[in-house]
Amino acid sequence: MNTPSSRPVPLGLKPSFGYGDRIGLATPGHVLAAKEFGGDILPIFPQQSIREMTRTQRSAKEVMGDALRGMLDAGWDGPTGADADHLKNEADVDVTVEAGFTFFTIDPSDFVDEKADGYDLETLSGKFEEVAPEIDWISEYKGKSVTLGNGTVIEFEVEAVQRAAVKYGRALVHARKLADYIRKVTEAKGQEHEIEVSVDETEQPTTLAEHYIIADQLIRNNVNLVSLAPRFFGELEKGVDYIGDVTALEKSMADHNAVSEALGPYKLSLHSGSDKLSMYTPFARATRGRFHVKTAGTSYLEAIRVAAKHDEALFRKIIDISRASYERDKATYHVHATLADAPETGEVTDTHVLEQQYLECWEDVPEGLGFTAPGRQILHCCFGTVLTHPELGPALKNCLAAHPDTYAEVLRIHFGKHLDALKKGI
Repeated sequence: MNTPSSRPVPLGLKPSFGYGDRIGLATPGHVLAAKEFGGDILPIFPQQSIREMTRTQRSAKEVMGDALRGMLDAGWDGPTGADADHLKNEADVDVTVEAGFTFFTIDPSDFVDEKADGYDLETLSGKFEEVAPEIDWISEYKGKSVTLGNGTVIEFEVEAVQRAAVKYGRALVHARKLADYIRKVTEAKGQEHEIEVSVDETEQPTTLAEHYIIADQLIRNNVNLVSLAPRFFGELEKGVDYIGDVTALEKSMADHNAVSEALGPYKLSLHSGSDKLSMYTPFARATRGRFHVKTAGTSYLEAIRVAAKHDEALFRKIIDISRASYERDKATYHVHATLADAPETGEVTDTHVLEQQYLECWEDVPEGLGFTAPGRQILHCCFGTVLTHPELGPALKNCLAAHPDTYAEVLRIHFGKHLDALKKGI
């Protein structure tokens, strides 16, 4: 099958929204939402992480081709970016550059010491001595202070710098090397590129000192940093709304944005962004409209909603296999839902009620909030198991192909709420 002729472009510092598609049939609905609700928020239609490609058994070229084809078929004639998400090594870069991606998200989480925040001073000192020879920036920050444009002061106390070095030192070395490689291979092909660095996959929030050091070092080393994803405080779990104090979160996000303005500017990126409606307006406001939001699993969940509306037996089978594989599949996610939080299919005869338990319906969600049903997390975590299942994977795709208007409409409504909430803060 031929690849569409249109190509993604870098989007720079303009607000952007990533519409991840794990099946390859969601882009027409994404386009409807972008046309009606997007406004100045630019879309990234081709977006997929290497982990997602592996679990869905799709290649980078397939992801790109499906997104561009759906985009053109739906009549999108504006720009789109293309996000090669969560890249960990040079092989990941090679396949995504070859496929034509332009926005490269570096994930150095394999090199992050997630225990660093809990080390006592003696342990911290020992760990610091181990990593110090690999790091060339300690003296640049230790004992200094920085006053941000909003008046917030960052104190680079000795302990804070040492913890930053232990927690992120090796990750920063890796990110710089991978960014250099991205620049080299894209330049060799005459392709433009922009880079996001993700440090959000940690238990503890990213401190302002850590954020400052990471971004400062990346920029000083000529990384084309367009976006950075810190770990915000509170819980950003898959498939449900933000869990935490939104007012305090906005103040923290404004401080992180002040760091980006002092050093860049660059965009702040919100990962696990699906369904976090309660924080969208504050996020857009705190970043002054300079942001990127990633979504992925929520389009898969809306695909299951199509099955609930048109093929009840399939919907129930998807729930059954998701429940059976949930304990295994949730291992790579931070989620709180348990199997006891949602009923077995045999306990609920009314399929609409079952949809409420596992997907929730917008008409029952209070204005300004996202979904909270724990059943969504059970379904979310098991997308790979369902989509690669020899019976259920093809059956779900056939259901979507048979009812494209339903899928496009539920996505239009779904993402319309996301985009509207973000625009309120711009």
